[in-house]
This record gives sequence, C-alpha cells and structure tokens, in this order.
Amino acid sequence: MLLDTAGVYFRAFYSVPDSVVAPDGTPVNAVRGTLDAIARLVTEFEPVELVACWDDDWRPQWRVDLIPSYKTHRVAEVVIVGPDVEVIPDPLSVQVPVIREVLTALGIPIVGAALHEADDVIGTLATLGSHIDVVTGDRDLFQLISDERDVRVIYTGRGMSNLEILTDGGLFAKYGVRPDQYADFAAMRGDASDGLPGVAGVGEKGAALLLTQYGDLDGIIAAASDPASAMSAGQRAKFAAASDYLRVAPQVVEVVRTLELPAVDATIRVPDPDAARALAEKWGLASSMERALAALER
Repeated sequence: MLLDTAGVYFRAFYSVPDSVVAPDGTPVNAVRGTLDAIARLVTEFEPVELVACWDDDWRPQWRVDLIPSYKTHRVAEVVIVGPDVEVIPDPLSVQVPVIREVLTALGIPIVGAALHEADDVIGTLATLGSHIDVVTGDRDLFQLISDERDVRVIYTGRGMSNLEILTDGGLFAKYGVRPDQYADFAAMRGDASDGLPGVAGVGEKGAALLLTQYGDLDGIIAAASDPASAMSAGQRAKFAAASDYLRVAPQVVEVVRTLELPAVDATIRVPDPDAARALAEKWGLASSMERALAALER
C-alpha cells in the first residue's frame, strides 16, 4: 500500500474538528485523522507492506518551467479552505513534523525524492512492483492502474467514508479511457486545481471520444494536422490553438516512474509499541494510536 501522505493529512485536517488539540494546546486534528485513516485502510485492505510517500517538492520547478501556471493558485497568500490548497495553513504546518514522528514510531517508512512530488515516488514504486494499492485523492495517479500487475487506486476524493476502488474496468466506466490513455486524457481535459488549462472546447467526453478514435495524443495531433483525416475543422482549430500547451503538457501530467529511490523495508511491523504509546500520550492521541496499533499488529 502506497500512501499519498499529504493527501491523507490535508483531508484529515479539513475533516477532523480543529478543537482536537494536544495537552499543551497544539492542534493535532490532522495527526489524529491520519492515524484513523491508517487504521481504517490497513484493517479493510490488509496490506503486508506500507509506505508513506512524501512530497519533497510539491511544485517542482521543472514542471513550473514547462507550464508556469502549474499549481499557481495553491501558492496564493490568502488560503482558501479546501483540500486542493497546498499552502500549509499554520495550524497544519505545526502538525507535519508530528505526523512524520508518528509514522516513524509506527515503523512506516517515509519515502520522498528531491525535486519531485509524492506522485513521482508512487509512480516509481508502483511501476517496480505488483499487487499494489495506491491511496490518493489525486486523479493523475489513475494512469498507474494496471489489472495485469494488480495495481489499483483507492480513491479518497469523496472522503474516507466513501472510498472508490478503481481498476481498469472501473476507470473505463468512469471516463471511457484506459489507464495508458489517462495522462493524454488529463492533458486535454485540463485541471483547474493543478493550473492546467487543457484544450479549450474539449471536455472529458470530447477527450475520451478522440482517444477512442485516434488512440493517443500523438495520433490526435497527427490527425489535426492531416488534411485527409476525418477530424472536423472545428476540432483542428482547437488543437492548433493549443499546440504550444500540448508540446509540454504530457511531461507535466505524466508521473515519473524512473526515480532512484532508497531501498526500504516496508513490511508492516511496529518496532516499539510502548514508544508509540508514549508519543501518543504526549500529543493526546491515545485512542487513535491504539486503533492504528491494533490494525498494524493484526
């Protein structure tokens, strides 16, 4: 099981009341929510290995160089409450080191990579293995789904109480595309939450239809520039107008799958339950820690 860790703790921060505080008054709602999410996921899906994938750089400069609007709205000075905003609010920023401390106490390895997002760590680990569950609220990771290698996405976009498990068939039923087409689909559709404009006038249905007709983005672009193709003049004009964007968008949307990552032992084992309990006592998280310990030890 690969956790998109920031996605888990952001969602926890906005779903657990901010009245949850440690004995010294430090907010710990995101920490509690993260522990509860781990307990729920491990209990329900029974992984034998668990990795907390980390954003060492949630907005890498190389992606911004390609598309300057990439995640621009998430660095706004005024923080709009919502899980898509990645500027860490002060009550959450003080909790991130505690979350790392708790994960370490539970024996869950934290893996990040310089100049890359957690998506890229997940992409690399998911490509190296099989029988993998990716836990995320980020649709870009749908491109990693593979029935052949048993890679699923446990999608948290509708909340932890309404998890959606996506396989090849589920993705096709949802969007009309295969996992290997999803990055091209996302580039054409665009994503306001990531600052990706997409191809104006081509929405989800249009992008899916074009991929059905032409296979991939290269095939679509070739058809748009071929006077003999069956593509309409209107569609040709849309892709001509978006040509600069489409030259770079796939590199931004596609997750990196070739990172050199440190070897870790991700086998679920709690190295020192008493130390974990002592940490929980310090932060006023005893009940959530007990639920997580019970799930992991089971």
